[in-house]
Amino acid sequence: MTHWLQRQAAVRDRGGLVRRPLPRAADEQFIDLASNDYLGLSADPRLTDAAAAAASRWGSGATSSRLVAGTTQLHLDLEQELASLAGMETALVFSSGYLANIGVITALGGPGTLIVADEQCHASMIDGFRLSRSRMESFTHNDLEEASRLLADRTEPRALIAVESLYSVLGDEAPLVDLLALAEQHDAVLLVDEAHSLGVTGTGDFQGRGSVAGTALAGHPNVIVTATLSKALGSQGGAVLGSPLLREHLINRARSFIFDTGLAPASAAAALAAVRIVRDEPWRAGTVHSNAAALAAGLAPALAALGATVFPTAGAVQSIAMPSAESALAAAEAARAAGVRIGCFRPPSVPDGVSRLRLTARATQTPREIDDSCAVLRSILEELP
Repeated sequence: MTHWLQRQAAVRDRGGLVRRPLPRAADEQFIDLASNDYLGLSADPRLTDAAAAAASRWGSGATSSRLVAGTTQLHLDLEQELASLAGMETALVFSSGYLANIGVITALGGPGTLIVADEQCHASMIDGFRLSRSRMESFTHNDLEEASRLLADRTEPRALIAVESLYSVLGDEAPLVDLLALAEQHDAVLLVDEAHSLGVTGTGDFQGRGSVAGTALAGHPNVIVTATLSKALGSQGGAVLGSPLLREHLINRARSFIFDTGLAPASAAAALAAVRIVRDEPWRAGTVHSNAAALAAGLAPALAALGATVFPTAGAVQSIAMPSAESALAAAEAARAAGVRIGCFRPPSVPDGVSRLRLTARATQTPREIDDSCAVLRSILEELP
């Protein structure tokens, strides 16, 4: 095993694929274009105070699984208000978004379920597919005709279409209304991962409530939503949202719910505070979109010179394709040295094998921070070979 591990390390090193956790100081002065704290809520006193109060009252951990002694009134309140925010009937909270996806997919999967998934689905969904024992077919990103053909040829009695409402690497959105029509046509369930859209997308009275709320998908019997509490909501945990019948099924069949210690009360309280802020302060989502547009505009000249383009997306994520994993890593390290933290996505984190720089707009970024970060990134991109 030791020799195999050494060979694996050498392969990663040669390919520019080495990853290392970089410790973040509590008072660091970096301009943050890397985190998923889209609304800037992770350090909001309303969340930290709620978390501290919950820890003082309920203790530092849930103490057991949700089915033993790990459910508090905080969990139930969070589920009720989260479902209301997203326009779904019920919610069930897991200890992470990763486990929420694995839980719902494995609980609905099996030899009698065909899974048809967008090729850009997140790793948590892919792992759920593998664990589900279902036959799984992937379709070209956002290609509805290919997805329809796969569904039409199925022999299984049940089918699950899996997509993200906003894709975490490319930053583009799924055609959800058309996907719902596809699900209805083929008697399938549409699973929508709202990890990167809850708190960010939505229009009119539903601004910030995600891509499902306020649409024909909200509360539809053919639609299931998964979400994370650790991105725009600034806390920790995940959730599955759907019908009461689905919730009851997951409580009894989702192994990542049954056999996992419940979400810590402090995290549940912080997420509950965040849900209320998203509901009451929709301007935060609007600021994310404005800052995303400003980032795109600030980088446009440098990208045009390279023959590349970055477009304002439906959410916070800006994706810039890079020539290689090595060039992406070098660019990210150069930006960090200049005081700007950006994301660096390399295989196998990118399903299409294209290394990218990933920039995230946040509601709390100032115009000065955007201007300064764009200046840094322009200088780095202009020096690319």
